Amino acid sequence: MDQLRAWAVHVLTACGAALALMALVFASVQYWQGMFLALGLALIVDGADGPLAREFRVAEVLPRWSGDTLDLVVDFTTYVFVPAFAIIASGLMPEVLAIPAGVIVVITGAIYFADRRMKTDDNYFRGFPAAWNLAAFYLYVLQPPEWIAFAGVVLLAVLTFLPVKFLHPLRVKRWRWLNVALLVLWAALALLTLIADLQPDLIVVVPLCAIAIYFFFAGLMVRPA
Repeated sequence: MDQLRAWAVHVLTACGAALALMALVFASVQYWQGMFLALGLALIVDGADGPLAREFRVAEVLPRWSGDTLDLVVDFTTYVFVPAFAIIASGLMPEVLAIPAGVIVVITGAIYFADRRMKTDDNYFRGFPAAWNLAAFYLYVLQPPEWIAFAGVVLLAVLTFLPVKFLHPLRVKRWRWLNVALLVLWAALALLTLIADLQPDLIVVVPLCAIAIYFFFAGLMVRPA
């Protein structure tokens, strides 16, 4: 029974790769609503598999298979690779900017996921945590001028390697109740955004941006990593 449960957790994690594939298929036909829905489901899987792995002692029961490695492989596809493709294919930037932006995303994201010290002792991320799925989501919703969009990608890429903290809303103990509540609210607003075909009313856009600003600065205001 222990091995069965442990394998179920590994399969759940690997389902994130299937969701990444579906997201890429949707992106290839410019069905952005479906792409972000698949990436959103992958976020839910990523949030659930870790606690389940610890609860069922997966590393102890199945020592041959590394859940950490599996998680990194899946996270790279959902957090970095598919969003990079979406940024290039979106039409939000001309090719002269979009292609370099996508290349910047995959190179910095790959290096970040190889960092053995990507998290601090108090469970913050060290540097921008390569959450390019979220960055791409806001680019699609806000559709800023092309040079601002490109500058935003460059800024986040630079922040990837700076000794600053970014909040992990589930694992950081400080104000966890507030962080979780805002995360749930953000998920509801993001769902409304998808229902509105990524063109939500201002009443949805404003709190979406306010929550993003809070999460962005909540870690930056903490003592450097």
